[in-house]
Amino acid sequence: MPIAENLLKIKESLPEQVTLVAVSKTKPVSDLMQAYNAGQRIFGENKIQEMVDKWEQMPKNIAWHMIGHVQTNKVKYMAPFVSLIHGVDSLKLLVEINKQALKNNRIIDCLLQIYIAEEESKFGLDEQELQQLLSSPTFTQMKNIKIVGLMGMATFTNDQNQIKKEFTHLKSMFDNIQKLETTNCQLSTISMGMSGDYSLAIECGSTMVRIGSSIFGGR
Repeated sequence: MPIAENLLKIKESLPEQVTLVAVSKTKPVSDLMQAYNAGQRIFGENKIQEMVDKWEQMPKNIAWHMIGHVQTNKVKYMAPFVSLIHGVDSLKLLVEINKQALKNNRIIDCLLQIYIAEEESKFGLDEQELQQLLSSPTFTQMKNIKIVGLMGMATFTNDQNQIKKEFTHLKSMFDNIQKLETTNCQLSTISMGMSGDYSLAIECGSTMVRIGSSIFGGR
C-alpha cells in the first residue's frame, strides 16, 4: 500500500493555508512511520491509550492531535504531550484539560467541537452553548488552555448541498466569535473535512483537514 505516494498526492492538492492531519487511528506504528518518513508530522488519533502508546514509540517531533470524543478521566494521560485537542464539547472537559495542563506546566491548544450535523450520534456545542461557554467566568479565568478554533463533522450523506450548508454554518460561527478574542481564545483554525468531503470543506473555509483512509487505506 503506497502510503507515501497517497500522502504526497493529497499534500499537493491542498492549498498552502490548509494543515493536514493524518488520521492514524487503528493503524500500526509501521504505517505511521511510512508517513513520517515521507514528511508527515501531524497525526490524529481517536483513543487516548492508543495515542499514548504510539507517542512512546515514535519520534518526539510529532504533533499529536486528539480527534475523538474525550472522556474527562483520560485527559491526564495525554496532557504531557498532546498538541491539539479537537473534540472539546463541554466546559467540564475544558476545566479538566486546564487542570492537567497546569500540572504539566503547559498551555494546551483546543478546538471547540460544534454540532453541525443532522445526526444524533455526533457530539458538540450549539451556537447558544458556544456563546455561554466563552462568556462564562470559569472560562475567562483559565490560563492553561487556549481555544485556537472550531471543529465540526458534517452529516454522513452524499447530499453535497447539505454538507456545504453545514460547513458554511461552522464558518459563519467561526467568523462571529473571532471578534471575541481574549488571552485564552485566539481563533485561527477551522477543522472540518475528512477523506470524503475535504475539497468541499476547503471551499467553505476549512484550514485543517483530517484524512485517514485516503492515506492509509480503509480500516
